[in-house]
Amino acid sequence: MRLGINLGYWGAGMDGDNLAVAQEADRLGYDVCWAAEAYGSDAPTVLTWVAAQTESIDVGSAIMQIPARQPAMTAMTAATLDSLSGGRFRLGLGVSGPQVSEGWYGVKFDKPLARTREYVEIVRRAMSRERLSYEGEHWTLPLPDGPGKPIKLTVHPQREHIPLYIAAIGPKNLEQTGEIADGALLIFPSAEHLEDTAVKHLRAGREKTGKTMEGFDVCPTLPLAVGDDINGLADMFRPYTALYVGGMGSRKQNFYNQLAQRMGYEKEAAEIQDKYLSGDKSGAAAAVPHQLIDQTTLLGSVERIAERMQAYAAAGVTTLTLAPAGFTLDERLAALRAGTDALELSGLA
Repeated sequence: MRLGINLGYWGAGMDGDNLAVAQEADRLGYDVCWAAEAYGSDAPTVLTWVAAQTESIDVGSAIMQIPARQPAMTAMTAATLDSLSGGRFRLGLGVSGPQVSEGWYGVKFDKPLARTREYVEIVRRAMSRERLSYEGEHWTLPLPDGPGKPIKLTVHPQREHIPLYIAAIGPKNLEQTGEIADGALLIFPSAEHLEDTAVKHLRAGREKTGKTMEGFDVCPTLPLAVGDDINGLADMFRPYTALYVGGMGSRKQNFYNQLAQRMGYEKEAAEIQDKYLSGDKSGAAAAVPHQLIDQTTLLGSVERIAERMQAYAAAGVTTLTLAPAGFTLDERLAALRAGTDALELSGLA
């Protein structure tokens, strides 16, 4: 099992430290450094900055939002980043959510599975440098009855095949991801529930195309905090969990809330959402069960974290992405080093 790191969003208050974290991860032999985007910092700019100041670690978008860019533009960005980084770019895509898609980008959040499938097909064609033409429900290239003509990407990526990941949560999205992508980006993964909530759906998608899970990258992100006070460490992540389970999306369309329900927290997920959407964010955080946090983070001593890593590997994880927590840079770097120590102790390195 490989290790990655996730820097999250640039502009979240840790910008001065994020480059140092990425460089230390590079020195320690971490496999990939991911950066996110929502409606603030964009992922490609951050990844370019990191790639220019690291040597061997891959850089990946987790995610570049599908409603934010035309697919050909995404292919251009991916090819450019792969070339500039010396073949170290991984393209992670996702549909975002209805509020961001419609409120920020002005793109209707409808038929997300069909849109994702078409988007991936166009991006792959463009990155392969064939002359681009496509006829689908959501995109037609070139536009008919106009001056447009099939055009070929002029930039040569460093590699013939840039790894393509999709952020997936729901069963249908996971199955399609197994079918059309090289890897899946997962959030709030519980080793105990991973087979039922994710892996079996990914496997079903792979089987549709006559493939196994061999070579497919199952890549969940887990916050990491090291110390002896498990309850205190878990409390650090209460606002984070409450935000996603309670406040991401609408009452009817919150993918993270639905995931918590599939993990057996139906009553608790409803309470968290009710409190969060009513403005009681502290109450929502207090309502998050300790077990839910403990199952979806890496907490405790290096030995305890190593045991949890073994559980994730047994559940099918191939790249474990860590989000090292800490109030200072030194604490985040120490957590990063603890991750490599735990992986070595687990025997999975």
